[in-house]
Amino acid sequence: MGDFDFTEFQKAKLGYAHKQAISQGAFAKVLSKGDFDQAYHEITQWQDYQPTPLYHLDDIAKAASVADVLYKDEAPRFGLASFKALGGAYAAIRVLQRELEAMLGSPVSMADIRNGKYQSECAKITLVSATDGNHGRSLSWGCQRYGAPCRIYIHAEVSEGRADIMRGFGADVVRITGDYDDSVRLAKQEAEAHGWHVVSDTSWEGYSEPPRDVMAGYGVMVSEINYEVDEAPTHVFLQGGVGGLAAGVAAALRHYWQAASPRVVIVEPELAACLYQSAQKGSAVTVDIETETIMAGLSCGEPSEMAWQVLEEEAGDYLTIPDNLVAPLVRMLACPAGTDTPIQAGESAVAGLCALIAARMDDTLSEKLGLDAHSRVLIIGSEGITDQEIYDQIMRGEL
Repeated sequence: MGDFDFTEFQKAKLGYAHKQAISQGAFAKVLSKGDFDQAYHEITQWQDYQPTPLYHLDDIAKAASVADVLYKDEAPRFGLASFKALGGAYAAIRVLQRELEAMLGSPVSMADIRNGKYQSECAKITLVSATDGNHGRSLSWGCQRYGAPCRIYIHAEVSEGRADIMRGFGADVVRITGDYDDSVRLAKQEAEAHGWHVVSDTSWEGYSEPPRDVMAGYGVMVSEINYEVDEAPTHVFLQGGVGGLAAGVAAALRHYWQAASPRVVIVEPELAACLYQSAQKGSAVTVDIETETIMAGLSCGEPSEMAWQVLEEEAGDYLTIPDNLVAPLVRMLACPAGTDTPIQAGESAVAGLCALIAARMDDTLSEKLGLDAHSRVLIIGSEGITDQEIYDQIMRGEL
């Protein structure tokens, strides 16, 4: 780690909440092995599919006094720079499949949709969603491939650079004045009014199929990881948000590793900590976001109901981190002082790694998390450069 300055991490005050986590099968009820298998079979058939890298960050592991840090780098995923390429586009093809079958009165394969057999029919099915950027990018990319119109709702703090990328995939982008949760509500209202179809990565009462498909798509990452490791990690640090990533990964790990599945640690910005607050309350709660976090993809105040069903049983540890840890770690990954592979990571990608490093500088917190020199920690590097201007500002030390 050379002369990397750990001052901010040594001073960091992480929020910590613990709840008893006993797996009683919710992971399989929400996301069956069949759900994951179906998503894997479809997504691995997509043009340009390649597994993303799994790096061993030896220098960071040494600095954090753990045995191994495994970093799953989602930056190269389908050229979309985010793990969400696996979710939105897959959920889109599943919505189209269901709607086409209802329209035509006969079975429709995802392969035929993917290969353009139903382009004219897909053109009559409008898909909509709210996004902080990455989910909407995946959905608009998928819609462009399948020939379906796409309408994306973004909140006031989503960067114009992210909006332009979605427009580049043919999406009609609508900016609102509120926050992410306001954009979710508006997308739902306008879809109901116009007969459009919401493809959301968060669930609510009566709405579950697309969020389930989104989370099933995320299982592709876990399949790739499992192929490369000989034993389960001891811990997995997972970004919060609405909980879809965390629940999808936790469920897929549990299906594969069973009782040996890693300890699940949820990490959120202290400015948007709905899962942390839910753990403290013992049930899913909504929090008001007063200030937007630099981790744009994690700026969510309301948990997904389905995701919480999984996390309630699979995750016992919940951490919050301050924003000031993010930029230094992004710079460190890009320009490592030692032999670790240089990584271009987005702001939300480093949440888990920030939490791990800060936690290992606090003996009490390390003990609570069961972290020691033998720990093998999995990190999901959820995004690469999703906004070049913001990334450049970070690298110049302006953020």
